[in-house]
Amino acid sequence: MNWRLLAIPASIIPLIIMVLFTRISTNDLFAVGLFPFIASTICVLTKIILQGFRFRYFIKEFIGHNVSSVGKTIAARLAGEFVTQTTPSYVGGELVRIAWLTRNGVPAGKAAWVTTTEIIADVFVGTILAFIAGGLAIYNGGTFIGVVIILVTIPTFVFWFLLIAFSVKNTLRMPVFSLKIIQKFVGREKAEKIFNNANIAIADLCKMSRHNFNSRKAIKTFATGILITFIAFLLQGMSFMILANSVNSNISLFQSIMSTSASTALSNLPITIGGSGLAELGIWAYLSNLNSIMSVKNVDKSFQLSVIVVWRIASYHIPLIIMWFALMKLALGKKTSESLQ
Repeated sequence: MNWRLLAIPASIIPLIIMVLFTRISTNDLFAVGLFPFIASTICVLTKIILQGFRFRYFIKEFIGHNVSSVGKTIAARLAGEFVTQTTPSYVGGELVRIAWLTRNGVPAGKAAWVTTTEIIADVFVGTILAFIAGGLAIYNGGTFIGVVIILVTIPTFVFWFLLIAFSVKNTLRMPVFSLKIIQKFVGREKAEKIFNNANIAIADLCKMSRHNFNSRKAIKTFATGILITFIAFLLQGMSFMILANSVNSNISLFQSIMSTSASTALSNLPITIGGSGLAELGIWAYLSNLNSIMSVKNVDKSFQLSVIVVWRIASYHIPLIIMWFALMKLALGKKTSESLQ
């Protein structure tokens, strides 16, 4: 897992390139101000902690009881988020959370269901906001950026929609060719074990899907999760609005949410670690169209890039360091418990 530490300096490279090859000066970066920077960071950290409480809420509602304390549950969510934020297309964190849940006595199928509902909530809210942002851009003349956002968002939305639809009606299985792929890495006997365990977990997941999507209580739980997720996205937008308005950009909360949603949509492309470079490009491209899209005053390129750099540090790099400590704590706790057995 230590190799993931490279993600932190690697994610800084796009910021360095932006500073070196544009007219951003040190004064531009510090013009944002210390207090707006702290407030922006607090918004993002609150969003991450809120996601931890959503994780705990889903555990209690879908499994029937809490498997650990509030602090440990949030720490496990943060640890998983570190993996998510240091992987192309934001994947992998769910495996950390599933492993943590199974280690705390939760069956693999139920653990997979909890993490799947988290992903579905994020995808549902994120794609809807991205579609709105893209449609708004197209309607007001920002055709290129609007079409790009929508085209990037469609595959994610369709994949998870079809997964839900098929899991409710059918019992899914791992594709047969995946067994041969796994065998190339771990050998036949171990590969078959992994393959069979995966099919058992998927079957349990489909069973949970059929049960919960026909349950009013489960639908209510999922709706509450959607609300929590929307508030998390609102905090993400607020984090950028605070920084942007510190340099007199006069961007509203709605406009900021649209900009950060566009940024998130583009950073989902499996090209760079944690969307580094893509997130900055996405929000810059959307901001560049704000004058025509939303009639935002005082938006000019001289401070757009400096605000984006500072926002990226506040919303990604500082939380990433905190998530890494949570991951190390989780890993050390696992080693300690194994040594006591």
